[in-house]
Amino acid sequence: MSLTDFPEPWEPNMVANLVFITRGKEVLLIHKKTGLGAGKINGPGGKLEHGETAEEAAIREVQEELHVTPKNLREMGELHFDFVDGLKLHCTVFQSEGFDGEPTETREAKPEWFHFDEIPYDRMWADDRYWLPEMLQGKAFRAWFRFNGEQMLSRKVLFRDC
Repeated sequence: MSLTDFPEPWEPNMVANLVFITRGKEVLLIHKKTGLGAGKINGPGGKLEHGETAEEAAIREVQEELHVTPKNLREMGELHFDFVDGLKLHCTVFQSEGFDGEPTETREAKPEWFHFDEIPYDRMWADDRYWLPEMLQGKAFRAWFRFNGEQMLSRKVLFRDC
C-alpha cells in the first residue's frame, strides 16, 4: 500500500489511544472483554472524551481497565485505521515504563504480562505484528491500515528512532 492508496481526504470519526506498559522485557497486555476488539489481546486504551488530551485519556483508560496509573508516558506512534464499514479511527500509541498500583481484572479487561518474545500476535489485531515489536525496541512510527471487519486489506508503516 502506498500512502496514495489511503483515502484522501481522511478525517477520523473516532479518536482513541493505546498504552503499552513495559517492565524490563515484558509488556502488560489485556484480554479485552468489551467494545471494539472484544475477545482479542491488546494494550489497554480507548476513546477520548470531550475536552481530553490523548495523554489524559490514556491515563484514564488504563485506570478504568486495570486499576493502575501509568507513569512516564511517552508518545510512540500514530495508527490510522480505515474500515470498509466507514469507521475511520485515529489512535495515539503510548509506552509507559512504570505504573502505580497492581494490575487488576475488571469487567472490561483481564491483564497479563508477556515477554517481548512471547507476545501472542495470533490472538491480536492483524496490524499489531507490523509495528508493536519495533515500538517495544524504541522506534517511533506512523502507520496506516485498511480493514474489512477483522481482515487487514492493506498496510503502510514508517519507523524512526526516538
